[in-house]
Amino acid sequence: LRGVTTKGLAMTVTIGNHVLGGGHPVYVIAEIGLNHNGDVDLAKRLIDVAADAGANAVKFQKRTPEIATPVHMRDTPRETPWGTMTYLEYRYRVEFDRDQYIEIGDHATMRGLDWFASPWDVPSVDFLEDLGVVAHKVASASLTDLELLEALRATGKPVILSTGMSTIDQIDRALEVLGTDRTVLMHATSTYPMEPEEANIKMIASLRDRYAGIPVGYSGHERGLQISLAAVALGAVAVERHITLDRTMWGSDHAASLEPTGLEHLVRDIRVIETALGDGVKRIYDGELAPMAKLRRVPA
Repeated sequence: LRGVTTKGLAMTVTIGNHVLGGGHPVYVIAEIGLNHNGDVDLAKRLIDVAADAGANAVKFQKRTPEIATPVHMRDTPRETPWGTMTYLEYRYRVEFDRDQYIEIGDHATMRGLDWFASPWDVPSVDFLEDLGVVAHKVASASLTDLELLEALRATGKPVILSTGMSTIDQIDRALEVLGTDRTVLMHATSTYPMEPEEANIKMIASLRDRYAGIPVGYSGHERGLQISLAAVALGAVAVERHITLDRTMWGSDHAASLEPTGLEHLVRDIRVIETALGDGVKRIYDGELAPMAKLRRVPA
């Protein structure tokens, strides 16, 4: 894949009952991540927010803390709502076990949503496979974890690959491992929250051109809706945004998340933009006939 510049036909990837790419509707992913703060009821409320807003999927994060937590971070003290604890202890505190994942996964399914997660280590891939997820998501921080990518490729499931904090050479290498037949790339900048000057959403077209038509979406960490909506206008086939009940809640991702009304407006405006994009074929619309008869002085 290194140096690929061929512009091919648009490829598609199917996740659950949704087709991504090829002119199909934008796939909206509501990233719950760790914004549930280890609380199943809060996770269910966030699932309801996503469903009520018209999102297509919810996404979580799954770690085996003793593997996925960097060694240099494990003993770092962290202030939490449950008191001061090490970073490793905190990671254990916010992880859901199998029964909890079954509960939230079933709730998502009953609400008509796809659900999946970002596994941060190989045992987490096995954990999610046992639960029958429809796809896997690779967090930007995991793009260089080739062992993880190999495990994901072996599942045969669609993989959504975020590209924040990564070079083109690193993306090339990741795609050499994952392949391109069932991979969706997500342009991202891993700043929380992200400022507009770091968005660089023209990368959506750059990635699409470099990788021969592979579906490309956008994973955003900005405040507000404008950049995500512009990404859709630039051809993003999927949009992923963190969601929260309240941006002032404790936790590292809440400030870069959308509250319920924000998600509702995002989905609404994405659907308007999809309709407005049209097909690029110039035509005279029926609504123009009366103004043309009234205003055009020189007929063709």
